[in-house]
Amino acid sequence: MRKRNFKAPSGETISFTELGFGAAPLGNLYRAIDPEEAQKTLEAAWKAGIRYYDTAPLYGLGLSETRLNRFLVGKKRKDFVISTKVGRLLEVCKPEERTGIGKFFETPSRKERFDYTYDGVMRSLEFSMERLGVDSIDIVFAHDVDVFTHKSEAARDAHVKTLMAKKTGGYEALVKLREQKVIKAFGAGINEWQVAETLTRAGDFDIFLLAGRYTLLEQEALNSFLPLCEERGVGIVLGGPYNSGILATGPKPGAWYNYDPAPKEILDRVRRIEAVCKAHQVKLPQAALRFPLHHPQVVSVIPGGVTPKEVALNAATMSVKLPKALWKDLKAQGLLRADAPVPK
Repeated sequence: MRKRNFKAPSGETISFTELGFGAAPLGNLYRAIDPEEAQKTLEAAWKAGIRYYDTAPLYGLGLSETRLNRFLVGKKRKDFVISTKVGRLLEVCKPEERTGIGKFFETPSRKERFDYTYDGVMRSLEFSMERLGVDSIDIVFAHDVDVFTHKSEAARDAHVKTLMAKKTGGYEALVKLREQKVIKAFGAGINEWQVAETLTRAGDFDIFLLAGRYTLLEQEALNSFLPLCEERGVGIVLGGPYNSGILATGPKPGAWYNYDPAPKEILDRVRRIEAVCKAHQVKLPQAALRFPLHHPQVVSVIPGGVTPKEVALNAATMSVKLPKALWKDLKAQGLLRADAPVPK
């Protein structure tokens, strides 16, 4: 598995595998996963050469982190990179009050409380380190400071204000943790590039986990955010490279796009992209997984993988060498932005 060494603006160097492992499914996302199946999935990822693992307290209300703990026992700390998230504290509650009913299954009875303050970040990271069983975490992302999660710009902006507040904000805690070498880098894990740009201009952030906002279907982040990342040396981990399904399944009936059924215009666009791929004997998921990595600031791509078979498929998909003419033809047909970085 190919690696990319990222030198953060803080000066720390982190070695990412181009293919990372997103551990949300291990938190029983959408269905309950047997503990042994989860362990086998992680073992398949390790066997495939994957050494970057991303998790969060939200994923299974702590379950994802504890499953990673079991898997990482006995492995040398220098041999893997791990990121988790802050911004939510988990509180014991009645089973019927737990967060994520209908989304996460067979999880601990916990409910989330958003907390982007200094104390909240410190507490969240302490709990995560206990669940993960590690003494240090490479990257910490402030989780879901976006409209997608908080439902309005006003609510989002209030949480951003809390995060960035002098002395009392979580940003101050993250800076302190980085200075103390408890973490190597920090940023935010979010669904919108616009707020990532706001944070980049407001503080000394190293890296962002951007979900689905720089893909074969979406390149608006090239307008201003990604050029700013190049200017500042900020890295990007790209989550959701398939836009929640359609770039993996193709434009079939019922295909999903950004967590909803794909509208006609998206189905039509994907159909055209897929036709260009077929003309070059390339499968749509192969192009979707490789495309974001052509941008110099993208250090890793983390698609979902629930089973050992899916992990092996992701690794095989990533390993395929694609013809340069593919990208040229996608641009010629207006299916890829002219300024999108591709091999020359």
